Amino acid sequence: MSTFYLGMAVFLLLNILIGLYRVYAGPRPRDRMVAAQLFGTTGVATLLLLARALDAVYIKNAALVFVLLMVMAVLAFVRNMPVSIDRDPDK
Repeated sequence: MSTFYLGMAVFLLLNILIGLYRVYAGPRPRDRMVAAQLFGTTGVATLLLLARALDAVYIKNAALVFVLLMVMAVLAFVRNMPVSIDRDPDK
């Protein structure tokens, strides 16, 4: 069963590599932040899969720390974003 968890961890890491395109090509800062949030979520899921595959509790603790850091990063980003209303030119 640990090979299943390791395989899923590799699959998630490949998804992170594909998500790098959105960080590079994202037209708006919001798109880039969503991609960075995807990296954080996928990274935590990868750590939890590795913790299960290797029976290592300390990796679970590292995943919890990353979750807290992700929340702080998103809060800092949202707090510093200017308020703008997207207007539809057709209306």
